[in-house]
Amino acid sequence: MKPQFITILAALTAAALHAADSGFTLEKNDHGISVSVNGKAFASYVIDQANKPYLWPIYGPTGKAMTRAYPMQDASSEPKEQRDHPHHRGITFGHESIGGGTWKFPGTNEEWSAITGDEKHSGGGDTWHERMTFEEFMQNPKLALRGKQRLPMVASIRHREFTEAKADADKATIVELCDYLDPSGKRFLSEERRLTFLVISEMRAIDVDQTFTATDGEVRFADRKDAGLSIRIPSSMAVDSKQGGQIINSDGLTDKDAWGKPAKWCDYHGPVEGEHLGIAFLNHPASYRYPTRWHVRTYGLFTANPFAQHDYDPTLPDGTTTLKPGEHLKLHHRFLFHTGDAANAKIEAAWQQYAKETK
Repeated sequence: MKPQFITILAALTAAALHAADSGFTLEKNDHGISVSVNGKAFASYVIDQANKPYLWPIYGPTGKAMTRAYPMQDASSEPKEQRDHPHHRGITFGHESIGGGTWKFPGTNEEWSAITGDEKHSGGGDTWHERMTFEEFMQNPKLALRGKQRLPMVASIRHREFTEAKADADKATIVELCDYLDPSGKRFLSEERRLTFLVISEMRAIDVDQTFTATDGEVRFADRKDAGLSIRIPSSMAVDSKQGGQIINSDGLTDKDAWGKPAKWCDYHGPVEGEHLGIAFLNHPASYRYPTRWHVRTYGLFTANPFAQHDYDPTLPDGTTTLKPGEHLKLHHRFLFHTGDAANAKIEAAWQQYAKETK
């Protein structure tokens, strides 16, 4: 174990890092690190409960939960139709087809028909989904074969270490190193992930800055719609819940019209436990392929995906991204948890300010 990591673990004891009722605090727990602001829970970063780390729960400026609870909790308040896609955990990152070497995601019916589910995959895999996804498929006779075919393709994003964890009156910062492992457990990619927790104009904010490095050979990020940084919004906020939820992007496109379109920001707002709240998702100009495309669904998935082009718009060329050995790719995003809709929260002005920050 590295000395720096030992120091961080020693600092993150059962007592908060910054023991005060004002400002930010960090606290180590059995599954990662929890963040509080002004003595109130903000978010928890979980590193060991799925095939990749995720942030959950996350609380907005009024103390309400700002993500769906399933599958971390089977909340009775969430209707059955909202307890889908178990890989949609809080805020997380994944990619359906990422890797190098001989790894290739099946693309044609002929390729799928040749797969039995007994294959051993190496060099890459699917970090978007998780084993639970395809175990559920296998319980459905109509999906059982596809579940068997895809289960062995599930790869993982493994927490390696926290290299920084600090909090003060103005912000909290967590820096993590992650290893991307193929289904056999061999690394094919590394990532440095910086999470910064802030309060901006009464909104709670989380910055996610990611640097991917091809540490183990060439890596391909395939053109797949199921890829990127995601949040699964509260069930009641979803457009399909028909309680007043709405999607709107920086170009004024709403709901289904916003899906797959590039925009500098996108906002999802609607009712949460008797209040009208929202989540603004901002893309920084320094981020790869800015402005990103948005895999934002009326049922509640909300993803920034710069990797797909043709999968969203068949008139566009294949958007597969290749990193040569040693090359880097950087993504920069900010989540803003706000009251009211995008206009009330002045999200355009918030993006203008964010865009000025150096990344």
